[in-house]
Amino acid sequence: MKSDVINAAYSSLLEKVAGSEKKFFSGRHCHSHSDLENAVIYFLEFLRGFESFKDLRQPCVTVFGSARFAEGHRYYQLARELGKALATAGYGVITGGGPGVMEAANRGAKESGGLSLGCNILLPEGHEQSPNPYLDKFIEFEHFFVRKLMLVKYSTAFIIMPGGFGTLNEVFEITTLIQTGKLEQFPVIAMDKAFWQHLIHFAHETMVKEGTISPKDIEVLQIVDKTEEAVNIIQQATT
Repeated sequence: MKSDVINAAYSSLLEKVAGSEKKFFSGRHCHSHSDLENAVIYFLEFLRGFESFKDLRQPCVTVFGSARFAEGHRYYQLARELGKALATAGYGVITGGGPGVMEAANRGAKESGGLSLGCNILLPEGHEQSPNPYLDKFIEFEHFFVRKLMLVKYSTAFIIMPGGFGTLNEVFEITTLIQTGKLEQFPVIAMDKAFWQHLIHFAHETMVKEGTISPKDIEVLQIVDKTEEAVNIIQQATT
């Protein structure tokens, strides 16, 4: 009953919600009532997400990565293998719900009989991202920050596949939360050493040397090449 009320309230605001994130970031606004309206929309979006995932009973792993890799790409295949391995090990798989790496990880989990979840994002015209067809359940969000919270809140580990700005945003957000003690020391695993080695080199040779981070901060991110390595790290940390 409560879920129905929340969904009805949120649905009644859908027309106002569409495009609201871009409008919110368009600069200072003079009308305080619009800020209050935004706050209500954010609250309902958070609440809707919490209600949707409140019955999760098994541990879940969030997989981040690019939406741009097609089915034949090696990273798509790696993410698909990863999804299968996680499902076989008893973990649900959560992704951003879109194509590319997200689809591949959900697909692998689904093919192995595991739980496959998605938190899709509603994007402006020309950038639309549709939910992939391998999801047991998905939620669509207007606001990136609400979606990101959902991807973190219900996970016991995070796997970072190759990706672009969005993926970097996600990995730095998680490592910052762990660095500052806002998030438990959950495993954060980057797949494919060749892809991530330049970032790690920059972190060591520039950020550590300039004193913007400490050497132990880099240790939060573990880099592996094989899916079994990633699963083993998660199992050791969560059992």
